[in-house]
Amino acid sequence: MYADPTNARLEDQHAEAQRLAYNSAFDELGLNWSWDAETFARLPAGSRQRVQAYLEREHPHLLRAYDADFLAEAVESTKQRCYAAMQAGRAQAGAAASLRTR
Repeated sequence: MYADPTNARLEDQHAEAQRLAYNSAFDELGLNWSWDAETFARLPAGSRQRVQAYLEREHPHLLRAYDADFLAEAVESTKQRCYAAMQAGRAQAGAAASLRTR
């Protein structure tokens, strides 16, 4: 069976948008973290699992002061808002481009 390159491209775009939304969330929360594509790919799938694995691996000192679930929830809720804003911006840009081509 052949892989569908369109689906693979869409999955890559979705993963990249998620990664950028995480980085925006980190910045907004004042966390000096940045995930490059390699780091993002190494982390387990699943929102909370991804953040908790990163915390345990890269910032275990934070877990002495903060509950892992609290930190994961703060990152995830901020990431979801950042992702939604990015998608809304993309949709607006697409609509504006569509209007210009008419």
